[in-house]
Amino acid sequence: MDAFEVLGDPVRRRILELLVDGERPAGEVGAVVEMEFRISQPAVSLHLGVLRGHSFVTVRADGPRRLYAVNSGPLLEIGAWLDRYRRPGSTGRDGPPSGIPDDRSARATADANAPNSSKKKRKKRARRKERKR
Repeated sequence: MDAFEVLGDPVRRRILELLVDGERPAGEVGAVVEMEFRISQPAVSLHLGVLRGHSFVTVRADGPRRLYAVNSGPLLEIGAWLDRYRRPGSTGRDGPPSGIPDDRSARATADANAPNSSKKKRKKRARRKERKR
């Protein structure tokens, strides 16, 4: 899995958003992600593991808690690589390029559709999505 596949998942991008301001306990991150994406705690743990395995986050023990934080190194490397493709004079701060959904709109769409879907249908869609990867 390359860096773009890691960051291509909206759950993992949301986890990074939650950690951008500093360390947070795994339980706190999990609670937010579980609520917003309606996924289980083990699924959140898998996403944290992917981020940790690809060095996008660091984790340290604080007693029984695990504190996660963003490791900016890989993100800076991606940013430097993307800089080669930016047009001169473009700040790149106007949001995502056209055709690429903003995470917030994707979550809003998911939330809007969730009450109309049964848990079984959501699981089936998630399994199909995982098979495509």
